[in-house]
Amino acid sequence: MGTILSTKDVCRDFTTGNNIVVNALKNISIDIEEGKLTVLRGPSGSGKTTLINILGALDKPSSGEVWFDGKDITELSEKKRDKLRRYDMAFVFQSIALMSSMTAYENVEFGLRLADVPFSERDKRTREVMKNVNLEKRMFHRPGEMSGGEQQRTAIARAIAHKPKIVFADEPTAELDSTTSLHIVKLFKELVEKEGMTIVMTTHDPSMMEVADRVYTLEDGEIVGR
Repeated sequence: MGTILSTKDVCRDFTTGNNIVVNALKNISIDIEEGKLTVLRGPSGSGKTTLINILGALDKPSSGEVWFDGKDITELSEKKRDKLRRYDMAFVFQSIALMSSMTAYENVEFGLRLADVPFSERDKRTREVMKNVNLEKRMFHRPGEMSGGEQQRTAIARAIAHKPKIVFADEPTAELDSTTSLHIVKLFKELVEKEGMTIVMTTHDPSMMEVADRVYTLEDGEIVGR
């Protein structure tokens, strides 16, 4: 195992309506190790979400380089970035964003369809990941019939189903109570240890640090306290 994702001197600037330049990220250089749980921590406005969006090819840096799986992805076309996100990456957000009219099983299976997984493999893989997140008895319930923690576990199952090389989770526990939040983070740790997954998670909750393999702390768009 080695470095699967890294940045070199990444900066991200935004211009406000008053033509004021805001330096959201300043010279960020980090390494994400394969098969590890990496946490990006910091208060609101520190640059965590901006950084994870750049790492996940949802945004481009103003300057600097982003390397994924041995390739510089900084200047990829939008079509190639979309392909990268669809097949090699996955995302879990605090908003969860499940299809309310679909059961948990259907939400996960639909994600596999989008990733072009063959029909013959989709049922087996869907049931497998639902078991991995301890939802095999709830897979045919719709989101409205599930707790917040069960919904987030369904979102995680959907994210990992197509076996991405890396999973990005942006404040995945922000809308959950502390007990459920800890269960979700422990689930991430289990996926890393048992499935060999690489997970990058943002949080401002200090209690989540204990399960991380590596923690980067951001303040005002910079990495501090290495």
